[in-house]
Amino acid sequence: MEEKTVIALGFFDGVHIGHRALLEKTVERARELGATPAAFTFDRAPKEFVTGAHVPLLTSAEERCALIRRLCGIERTIVAPFDNAMMTMPWRDFLEKLLVGRYHAIHLVAGHDYGFGYKNEGSPEVLRAWCEERGVGCDIIPRVELDGVTVSSTHIRALAESGDMERAAAFLGHPFALTGTVKHGKHLGTEALFPTVNLMPETWRVLPRFGVYAVRVLLPDGRVCAGVTNVGIRPTIVDDNRVTVETYLVDFDGDLYGKRLEIEFLRRLRDERRFDSMQALHRQIERDIAEAKKG
Repeated sequence: MEEKTVIALGFFDGVHIGHRALLEKTVERARELGATPAAFTFDRAPKEFVTGAHVPLLTSAEERCALIRRLCGIERTIVAPFDNAMMTMPWRDFLEKLLVGRYHAIHLVAGHDYGFGYKNEGSPEVLRAWCEERGVGCDIIPRVELDGVTVSSTHIRALAESGDMERAAAFLGHPFALTGTVKHGKHLGTEALFPTVNLMPETWRVLPRFGVYAVRVLLPDGRVCAGVTNVGIRPTIVDDNRVTVETYLVDFDGDLYGKRLEIEFLRRLRDERRFDSMQALHRQIERDIAEAKKG
């Protein structure tokens, strides 16, 4: 017997509080209908595929799936390839053949600004009318606002890029985070300053404004450490202008090379700047660590 689904529709970058309203409605409807809640997203930003322009993102497809699971309890996220076939698919085929035919949707949930199908000819109004005609359930979630501002991934990206991590967290409903595998650096932090872990961020990621941040680091074994993270080019230490995310973990001793970490950005401490000497930088890092320990 085919598994009936209630499907949330969206790209869900960051899985913010607006997305949460949509996903929670999906879980509610699935419970009422005795169906499986699911989310439908794409493997890449449609705008990037269509225009060829770089689109910075808050989360990878894998991270979106994990957040949807952790925050909303939805185990099934369908990550569809956004390719030429998807781009040119008529909106009726997207609904009838893909969502209902392949994924057995009996109810669809979308946001107030959801567009779908070739040239985005599908809209929430089109979706609602088609569902009524087809006998498929439908919920359109109205815009979610915070302090009079519509919650959107675009706005959150701008907040992160400005360094306002506390405001970004309010719109996300959870801290802005970067994940990555710890890489070998030049060991200058270990030899001259403090032992640090280095992440080399992917080019597609939204990065916080260059500077120093109080962070919380989620370790592979489940432990959580306070930390201080520098995002930038480390002008006092190196001159190659390579962007790194370098983190000192408070009261941690161990080897994390090759391990995957998640760094949650809590608040901005200061700008990144060049110091006259390594000793001056060392003293400033001590002050940064003391500030980060305050929580």
